[in-house]
Amino acid sequence: MKRALLLLAIAACSKSSSTATDKPAEAPHATGVTVKKDPAQAKQLIAQGATVVDVRTPDEFSGGHLPQATNVPIQSFDVTAVDKLVGGDKSKPVVVYCARGGRAQKAKDQLEAAGYTDVVNGGGYDDLRSD
Repeated sequence: MKRALLLLAIAACSKSSSTATDKPAEAPHATGVTVKKDPAQAKQLIAQGATVVDVRTPDEFSGGHLPQATNVPIQSFDVTAVDKLVGGDKSKPVVVYCARGGRAQKAKDQLEAAGYTDVVNGGGYDDLRSD
């Protein structure tokens, strides 16, 4: 009986067969917005030349950012700033990121509402940087 309980406990604590790359991470944010971030896809798009938008504050941005990123803080987020970055082509891939993914999700939602078709929430800066 003890052996059966031990095996059951081990099985319950073991990892499932799925991997982190099977699907994007989803988690409710403190604001009630569901955050859907996908750092793996974001890294792939960045490597292919996607437009990268850092929506953190200017102070956070100056403390470190991805080299190809443009700072468009969520506090004053304006879709027209991204329009300029992509040359008006709303089908071009855009990666947005912040500190953990919550603010990036807000920016992603705004861009999709404005007609952007290929926007990825890369999550947080730490998820994307390659130290």
